[in-house]
Amino acid sequence: MKNFKTLTLGMCFLTVASGFTFTSCQTKQGTGTLVGTGAGAALGSIIGAIAGHGKGAAIGAAIGGAVGAGAGTLIGRHMDKVAQQAAQVENAKVEEVTDNNGLKAVKVTFDSGILFPTNGYTLNSSSKTSLAKFSQVLKGNSDCHVDIYGYTDRSGGDAINVPLSQKRAQSVADYLTSCGVASSQLQNIMGKGSQDEIEDKKVSQANRRVEVYLYASQDMIDKANAGTLQ
Repeated sequence: MKNFKTLTLGMCFLTVASGFTFTSCQTKQGTGTLVGTGAGAALGSIIGAIAGHGKGAAIGAAIGGAVGAGAGTLIGRHMDKVAQQAAQVENAKVEEVTDNNGLKAVKVTFDSGILFPTNGYTLNSSSKTSLAKFSQVLKGNSDCHVDIYGYTDRSGGDAINVPLSQKRAQSVADYLTSCGVASSQLQNIMGKGSQDEIEDKKVSQANRRVEVYLYASQDMIDKANAGTLQ
C-alpha cells in the first residue's frame, strides 16, 4: 500500500455547537481537537503544511468514474461537518486530509497510550468511553467508509509489533461494532507495526497510536454527482 501526503490547513481548536446529538452508547461531552478546518474547498485550493513527515496510510480505493468539481465541493462540505462532529470526542485529534481520489477525508488519531496498556490490546474504560461517543459519529454518517490502522514504536521489533498493532486496530473495530456501527462500514483494519513514525525515537508515546479514517463511499460520491448530498 503506497503512502500519501497528509495535508493540514493550519491548527486551531474548535468548540462544536450542540446541534449534533448522541443517542446510544451515550457519553459525556468530549473535548477533542480539530486540526485544519475548511469550507468545502477543493483539493487544488488546500494550502498547508505536510504532517507526519509526509507519511501515512493510503485512504480508500480509487473509484472508476470521475468526480466533478461541484461534486468534490459538496463532499468537502459534508466532510467538514463530519470533522466537526468528530472533534467532540475526548482524547482524539481530528485532521482533514485527502483520500486516494483527491477528495476530502477525515483522520482521527487515538493515542495508543490512552487506548491500551503497554504491550497490550485490551481497551480500558476511558478508551471505551471515547470510542462509544465516536461510534455515534460513524452511525450518523453511514455514507462514510472507515479504515482503522494500528501503529507501535520500534521497541520490541516488528515480529512483536506488527501482530500487536493488528490486535489494537481490531480491538477498536470490535468495540465500535459492539456499539452498533455496521461492520460493512469498516473497510480496512490493519496493523502497521512501527511504520510511518511521527517522531524518530525507539520508545515513543506518539508513535503508539491508532488512526481512523473516514472517507467518501461510492454512495456518497453518487449523491454528490447527482447534487443531492447534504
